[in-house]
Amino acid sequence: MKRYRYRAYPDGSQRRALTKVFGCVRVVFNDVIAVRQSSYRAGEPYPTAGELSKRLLTAAKKTPERAWLSEVSSVPLQQALLDADRAYRSFFNSMADKRRGKRAGIPRFRTRHGKQSARFTRNAGFGLEQSTHGVGFLTLPKIGRIRFVLSRPVPSEPSSVTVIQEIDGSYYVSFVVATPTPEPLAPVQRVAGVDVGLTDLAAITYSDGTRQKVPNPRWLRTKERELARAQRSLSRKQRGSKNREKARHRVAVLHRKVRETRADHHRKLALKLIRENQAVALEGLDVAGLARTRMGKSVNDAGWSTLARLIREKAAEHGREVIVISRWEPTSQLCSVCGVKDGRKPLHVRVWTCVFCGALLDRDFNAAVNIIVAAGLAEKLNACGGDVRRTLACADPDEAGTHRTGRENAVA
Repeated sequence: MKRYRYRAYPDGSQRRALTKVFGCVRVVFNDVIAVRQSSYRAGEPYPTAGELSKRLLTAAKKTPERAWLSEVSSVPLQQALLDADRAYRSFFNSMADKRRGKRAGIPRFRTRHGKQSARFTRNAGFGLEQSTHGVGFLTLPKIGRIRFVLSRPVPSEPSSVTVIQEIDGSYYVSFVVATPTPEPLAPVQRVAGVDVGLTDLAAITYSDGTRQKVPNPRWLRTKERELARAQRSLSRKQRGSKNREKARHRVAVLHRKVRETRADHHRKLALKLIRENQAVALEGLDVAGLARTRMGKSVNDAGWSTLARLIREKAAEHGREVIVISRWEPTSQLCSVCGVKDGRKPLHVRVWTCVFCGALLDRDFNAAVNIIVAAGLAEKLNACGGDVRRTLACADPDEAGTHRTGRENAVA
């Protein structure tokens, strides 16, 4: 199952109808949290999803305070109730250590100022039309026929569709579809080791003796001055005014451009690595911990976790292998030519000379070679000749090396 997301362009009446749906979905979700919080404070057992459905949907529609819930489709309201129930189950499973991954927090009330969404399943009876000239139409109950950009065909009949309104006011439709299992890519002999960084986004060494560095575009840094001007303009506007809403929209658009540009770059780089290599070796990093340091802004801007996730997803889709080595491997301390551990080095040392074999090593390429070796792919390097490690790890001749001293004890 995959999600196919498209930009949508509802007209004025459809936007008003979608706003009503988003508001009703938000109210139902918040009602579930309010009822369960009151049950917790009263020492009563949590009401089940079925009980909440009868109480907050069926019975509530008959009251004057919630009669307007009947003006929208009942399917997204039921889905909002199930989402709130699922959020509570994820929270309890995290507390009991039954849930893998990041610990889920206790569900919080939704606000009208963030991203809005409403999900319609097949029970809602939505309709999908695809044309041959890049335009699609989605028909939703009590909303109408919404036009969206058909940038690629929807491969099969969707099981559900989610209508999304981003913070900047743009609309999207996201279909959940079943896609056929893609054919694995033809096997290749090359493997790659990837060392991520901030100066360069990635230093990549290949088992065929080639290497490259992917520059770090610094998506957020390049927009900082523009963002600062937009934020200053927003701070001067009177709260509740139309000018403030326009200024808020400009800030949201800038953040969306940064986010989408970064995602596009990461997807293309991940797909290139997977297509051209049979195996990709990555270094396991504590990105959450690094994001709490003084370099946190740059770490988040680089998006290392997103890049690693996309590489793993593309590898699973195309039949490739991804090996993630331990974060404790001293990739920046080992000489990949002779294997001597030369100690920790401060971040400003980008080129250093091995005290044992005298090799002039590029810090990033040397780490990428060590990642390949730690991943158990050293035989791929050895097949290319005895000097391939020196070729991959050594710095350019015109770069000055830095010899290590006992007083240098900064973090590598």
